[in-house]
Amino acid sequence: MNVGIVAQRDNPRAAALANEIRTHLDDADVPTVVDETTATQLGPDAEGVPVDEMAGRELVVSIGGDGTFLFAARGAGATPIMGVNLGEVGFLNAVSPDAAVETVDDVVREIREDGGPHTRSMHRLQARGDGWSLPPAINEVAVLGTQRGHGQGVDLEVTVDGATYTAGHADGVLIATPTGSTAYNLSEDGPLVHPDVSGLIVTEMAGESEMPPLVVGVDSEVEVIVENGAEAVVVGDGRTSETVTPPATVTLTRAANPVRVAGPPLDFFAGLGKLD
Repeated sequence: MNVGIVAQRDNPRAAALANEIRTHLDDADVPTVVDETTATQLGPDAEGVPVDEMAGRELVVSIGGDGTFLFAARGAGATPIMGVNLGEVGFLNAVSPDAAVETVDDVVREIREDGGPHTRSMHRLQARGDGWSLPPAINEVAVLGTQRGHGQGVDLEVTVDGATYTAGHADGVLIATPTGSTAYNLSEDGPLVHPDVSGLIVTEMAGESEMPPLVVGVDSEVEVIVENGAEAVVVGDGRTSETVTPPATVTLTRAANPVRVAGPPLDFFAGLGKLD
């Protein structure tokens, strides 16, 4: 068995906890590896690999905020991931720092005794177009003009399973998972959706038509057709992007492989209380 550890960049507390977990697992004869950035913080005896190589482990431990979790999950692929929360809200990280070592022990025990940890699945969102695709997103994909505000944005049409939801000029449109409903989607006045709900959230961004947000089935196909004007950009989880030139169609569907979350269940309502 082998455990990967990803600590938040430039966070001494995250690096110290990563080292504590690494040392504890080494003492228990559980091999560990950290991502390259974490390795530079821990010193020359820490083995560092690109985060994309975390997919070959039995477990990945993310230490930091939700951004660190998203970064680690992109590299983990189908490998179970456990989040330790050092952020303010932590919708994706269920484990407190004080319980991190004990919880890692519990998950390692599950892997050894049951062949794998008990996990919960979170849907990812796949965006693709003519000759390109983005890595699956956990929170959201936004299709928007290169600039926002008066006189900017894009002309677009949004369809759901072939039926038009909205058409006209807007800053853009955002398609989110329930997991991502508390992130960018919420800042654009999209609805909060409990993570146990299976669906996709479509939220128009400053649209002239003023269409309300829409929750559709998780297996729906959403198409965003950028009709004319300047270039548009497709952004996944605020980290990966693709520039498209109109006319262009961006197709969004549920990704084949969900995120597998190990450890205790997330407390959605406790997270909401930290938004104030």
